Amino acid sequence: MRAGWVAWLLAPLLVGAMTPPERVDLIIRGGTIYTGAEAPFVGDVAVSGDRILAVGPNLPYSAARIVEARGMVVAPGFIDPHTHAGPQLASDDARTRLIPAFLMQGVTTAFIGNDGGGEPDVATVLARTGTRPVGINYATFVGLGPVRTATVGNDDRAPTPAELDRMRQMVAGAMCEGALGLSTGLFYAPQSFASIEEVTALAREAGRRGGVYDSHIRDESSYGIGLVAAIDEAIAIGREAGLPVNISHIKALGVDVHGQAPAIIARIEAAQAAGRRVTADQYPWSASGTTLAASLVPRWAQDGGRAALLRRFDDPAVANRLRADMADNLRRRGGAASLLITEGAHRGRRLAEVAGARGADPIAAAIAVIRVQDPAVASFNQTEEDIAAFMRRPWVMTSSDASTGHPRVYGSFARKYAEYVVARRVLSLREFIERSTALTADTFGIVDRGRLRPGAFADIVVFDPDRYAANATYERPTELAVGVRAVIVNGVAAVENGAMTGAAAGRGLAHTPTPGSCP
Repeated sequence: MRAGWVAWLLAPLLVGAMTPPERVDLIIRGGTIYTGAEAPFVGDVAVSGDRILAVGPNLPYSAARIVEARGMVVAPGFIDPHTHAGPQLASDDARTRLIPAFLMQGVTTAFIGNDGGGEPDVATVLARTGTRPVGINYATFVGLGPVRTATVGNDDRAPTPAELDRMRQMVAGAMCEGALGLSTGLFYAPQSFASIEEVTALAREAGRRGGVYDSHIRDESSYGIGLVAAIDEAIAIGREAGLPVNISHIKALGVDVHGQAPAIIARIEAAQAAGRRVTADQYPWSASGTTLAASLVPRWAQDGGRAALLRRFDDPAVANRLRADMADNLRRRGGAASLLITEGAHRGRRLAEVAGARGADPIAAAIAVIRVQDPAVASFNQTEEDIAAFMRRPWVMTSSDASTGHPRVYGSFARKYAEYVVARRVLSLREFIERSTALTADTFGIVDRGRLRPGAFADIVVFDPDRYAANATYERPTELAVGVRAVIVNGVAAVENGAMTGAAAGRGLAHTPTPGSCP
């Protein structure tokens, strides 16, 4: 009887010993695995083709390739829900399309079309990988900007009923082609000219097809309706249109609203308690990235686009009002020393330096610069207390808002780990990983990504917890991050032994619309 029990207990081990182990394409062996959902453990990840075959300790597989990961963190590839990487993904240059800045941080999927910039021809955007291979996966929003400009133009007016109907059709068509949802940049003209009713009508088309309303809200500061009212507006649009809301790059921007993070958190969590799905993404930097005109020029002066703005600069009838509004906006942002120009002839100089060199006041200097070019700027306008308060909330995911000239392109995920997990201990390592992977996938319906589990796509990062950090700074914004040992995209090694392989295994990811919602 005892011998029978011993044979029964040993049967799995004997089978494993007598049966040749199954051969797979890749094994990541012996790392500390964070699946995106469970507590970490030491084990292996087996990959076959573009999918994960198994996850667990001491997997009984042999492999064509082995990544030795002892002492390393093994996690799902990071998902960046807010970038401006569309031009790079569509570039004529093959290396640019690999997006090294993302891969060397472990980012394997990025969203484009944010801030209302997504093109309505979503099918074409997603199909580009057929002729222009890319290094990462990407998904896209349809944006209010192109939709409104194609119908209303740059003018500050409401659409006619026929124009609104056309806009609704454009959003519906984009959703049926695989858009994640509707994105807006209501701070930026001409999107700022859209009323809440107009935006709600368009968001309803996205909601009917399973999309998300993703918004750079109308005011992150005190420019117009104010931060609190802008948060309320976004929540109201989601409620009336019947779809989840994501607040893009959540922040309290500028001296007038510093310290308001707790109040904003309370409003969002009250909406959640009432049954609304509201989330946010956040980049881990105290400086935002925008343009000089967007920072300083009031929205009324941008009615009609750049040509109209340049005429207003020379119009004595509005000169005093324009300068006064620009001066107040400069005060709001912390003064001329808080604006670092990151492109063009004045790259690397603060507005205060430019003004001093010209012997002019900061507003006159800003107008002179904008006349030639509206350059990108890094605007230092947030407090660490507000950043940490937002970051701690379980509904806030990691993003970069990657834009030219700002170190957040090259370092957001790595900086969040090194600065806010290791140095400041705002988050645990598990929280950082799950809010950079599973939370994002679940929020936006990215199927079979964001977790290490059998059947999921093999998007994986392996990094050294003692070395993973950002090198990019405001002065040197294009330095690659360090500490990533390996990155797998759809089962293919994109980074190996800490170096790019040149593989372009990324895919365009189409969101599946609600069944029956499309022709």
